[in-house]
Amino acid sequence: MTLRTTTRDELAAYLAQTLNVAQYRDYCPNGLQVEGRSEIGLIVSGVTASQALLDAAVDLKADAVLVHHGYFWRGEDARVIGMKHKRLKTLLANDINLFAYHLPLDAHLTLGNNAQLARIIGLEGSSRFGDEQLGWLGHVSTSTGMQTVADLAQAIAQRLGRTPLLIGDGNVPLRQVAWCTGAAQGMLGDAIAAGASVYISGEISEPTVHLAREAGVAYIAAGHHATERYGVQALAAQLVERFGIEHHFIDIDNPV
Repeated sequence: MTLRTTTRDELAAYLAQTLNVAQYRDYCPNGLQVEGRSEIGLIVSGVTASQALLDAAVDLKADAVLVHHGYFWRGEDARVIGMKHKRLKTLLANDINLFAYHLPLDAHLTLGNNAQLARIIGLEGSSRFGDEQLGWLGHVSTSTGMQTVADLAQAIAQRLGRTPLLIGDGNVPLRQVAWCTGAAQGMLGDAIAAGASVYISGEISEPTVHLAREAGVAYIAAGHHATERYGVQALAAQLVERFGIEHHFIDIDNPV
């Protein structure tokens, strides 16, 4: 394929429309967060716009960085000092654009983190639940051969390359499965109300354990980073197909 370029504005408009950004009430701005050069031919993607990812983008002479976790979160210190100063200086000094999409990338029906996690694990979603309809409810595909919660946890370990934390009885037969990537442990109550017998998310907190045990619903904490690696890759692949630009995914290891 002959590589081409697109403009920053054309890319931003396409992403806003594709992800239906205007629909979501989020904790951060979605879209272009840091403006760089106007022509884009090479994109680096990753889960979080960490310094390590930015340094990799500089080494690859990227025109733009595309991430799930960007900057300017609600309630954060607005001062440009320390870590924030170094990150922004790296982007600005190298004229690199930063595009970030949080809830819109979680929720997209085909490219999103929840959709892509389902594809990786072997889940089939049938309905949505919770705030912004971010949670997915469905079942394990019959082709996977999984029959119990322990089977599901083992499949997650194999496919995500990270051993998940399972709260509950692994011998329970699989019925309704709910999932929401990242730090969505607070949606366990919504998953229970939706009829789930097991809920998968990225992180876990102390109250999550008690709620899962007392409700008799299994909880699988599969890792925030591990569950959110796939949406940004699917989105970037769509950009490659649409615009003919070059893309490199950089997986900065994060055990959380």
